[in-house]
Amino acid sequence: MPIVHADRLTHIGAALLRGAGASEEEARAVAVGCVNANLAGHDSHGIIAVPTYIDRIKAGHIVPGAKWTIVQESPTTTVIDGNWGFGFHVNAKAMELTIAKARTANVAACTVFRQSHVGRLAHYPMMAMREGMIGIATADSGRSPKHVAPFGGREARLGTNPISIAVPSELEAPFYLDMATSAVAVGKVQLAVARGERIPTGWIIDSEGRHTTDPTDYRKGGALLPLGGSEGYKGSGLAAMVEVLCGLLTGLGFGVEPTGRHNDGCFMAVFNVAAFRPLQDFKREVAEFAHYLKSTPPSEGSPGVFYPGEVEFLREQERRKNGIEIEDATWDKLRTLAGEYGLTKQLDLA
Repeated sequence: MPIVHADRLTHIGAALLRGAGASEEEARAVAVGCVNANLAGHDSHGIIAVPTYIDRIKAGHIVPGAKWTIVQESPTTTVIDGNWGFGFHVNAKAMELTIAKARTANVAACTVFRQSHVGRLAHYPMMAMREGMIGIATADSGRSPKHVAPFGGREARLGTNPISIAVPSELEAPFYLDMATSAVAVGKVQLAVARGERIPTGWIIDSEGRHTTDPTDYRKGGALLPLGGSEGYKGSGLAAMVEVLCGLLTGLGFGVEPTGRHNDGCFMAVFNVAAFRPLQDFKREVAEFAHYLKSTPPSEGSPGVFYPGEVEFLREQERRKNGIEIEDATWDKLRTLAGEYGLTKQLDLA
């Protein structure tokens, strides 16, 4: 598998997206978002997704240059129609607007619908975190095909429905949570297929509802399992609540619409920390809390405690220095697209 540095990978991704019709701003937003996911170790949301996004552009499911519109708003709330634009671009604009409202009103929230995949969800709460605010985001995939079987079932009825919360602090590594409510993100199953690897028991079931370690069983009618293993009702319950916030509150609805158009619905909220207590005191205490968690002696066989977001930060430092490993199947797709758009020489992908 080739090892590629982040800057080059971003350049390749942006150039291919521009070739497919994205504007400079859109292409940059998507490419940076994907490569940032690679850097954090979330390869399922990384450059592997770019060929899929280009397929969706060709199918008319993503509309480059679409203008997002405000459907309804108040001093503290906004409802945004992405008009099938790039989720990376639309959702970032929605979060910028929500942060601006929180500066004045201290608490603000928004819903976003009719946009494509938003990528790694943590990006949006971290925008608020960098402004001294707490950011929360949840997302689902509207009425596009589902991936997760509700606890006790064998047919997919839920999305992976992630939740992310980011908190300002004095820590070097940001303090944030970014998790799917499924046992694993669907992209990790696809990544295992691309790499020819088995997957752990507890990730998916096959079409007969049996546990399997073969990732190809997922595309043969299988389903992801909810977070929690034998206590999977917890992940299933969280996923249902995300569906309410991102599917029902946005008006996207639930279930599956036969055309299968991917339609990320998002609910995001921002809380201005200074409205509750002095920001610097809060940031200091979050750092102290993180160090308190890390100070516990490690359990047997453990490298010790990492606070939320720390592992991703450490991976990013390592990958910025040493490069990002790209599976051959993904690299071949990027090379094929470069040839299609006459960019092989420019991107050095011969």
